[in-house]
Amino acid sequence: MAAITSIAVETLSLSRFPVFTMNTTKIQAVAFDMDGLMFNTEDLYDEVGQILLQRRGQDFSRELKLEMMGLPGPIAFEIMRTRCNLSDTVPELQTECDAIFLDLLPGRIETMPGLEELLQALEEINIPKCVATSSHRQFAKRALGFFDLEPRFEFILTSDDVARGKPHPDIYLEAASRMGVPSAAMLVLEDSYTGSRAAAASGAFTIAIPTPHSLEMDFSHVNGMAKRLDDPVIMQRLQIST
Repeated sequence: MAAITSIAVETLSLSRFPVFTMNTTKIQAVAFDMDGLMFNTEDLYDEVGQILLQRRGQDFSRELKLEMMGLPGPIAFEIMRTRCNLSDTVPELQTECDAIFLDLLPGRIETMPGLEELLQALEEINIPKCVATSSHRQFAKRALGFFDLEPRFEFILTSDDVARGKPHPDIYLEAASRMGVPSAAMLVLEDSYTGSRAAAASGAFTIAIPTPHSLEMDFSHVNGMAKRLDDPVIMQRLQIST
C-alpha cells in the first residue's frame, strides 16, 4: 500500500464538525501536540509503517494507521503486533521503526502551515507555550532541532514523562501544572482523535486541526476546529488581531 497522499490543509472541509464554541476564560498558555500538528511526520509514519510491515510480507493499512494514530509508541506497536500477528516484541518494532524514521527524517520533515506565524504571534503577546507529544523525548528533540524550535518553548513533555499516555489526560494536566495555569486557561492544539480526547479530558480549551490522516475521526468533543495553525479561529480565541 502506498503512503497516504497529503493534500493542502486549506482544502479540507470542516462543515461536518462542531461549530466553534467560546467561553470567557482568558487563555494564559498554549500546548502544542507535535506529530501531524507542528510537523508533517504523520506523512512519514505511513511510509515507515509500510516499510516495517513490507519486510514482514504485509501492508500498513489505513485501518491500522487510524487505530495507532496519536497513541504512545508502546501501545501503538502492541496494536500493530497483535493485529498483524507479528512475532517481534514491541521494543524490537520500536527500534526498527526509529531507525527507518531517522533515515527518512532529514530530507523530508517540514513544518505545518501557519506554525511560524502562530509562534511569532504568541511571542508578541507573551503567552507561554509548550510541546506535549506521544513521541519519546529523543525523537521530539531531534524533530524540533531541525528548525531550532526547542528554545522557543517553555518545556517539552513526552510519553516518557507521564504514567498514562494519550487519550488519558495526564500529559495535559502536567502541562497546565508546569505552566502554573488552570487547565481551562490553557489552549491545546491537536490533530488526532486520541490527542484531542486527552486534551478535552484535562479540561483544556481544545481546538482540533485535522489533516487528511485524521479528517474522518470523531472530533465532537472539542471546542472548535481550524484548518491551519494561524487560522482566524485560533487567533480569535487568543484575542490576537489578524
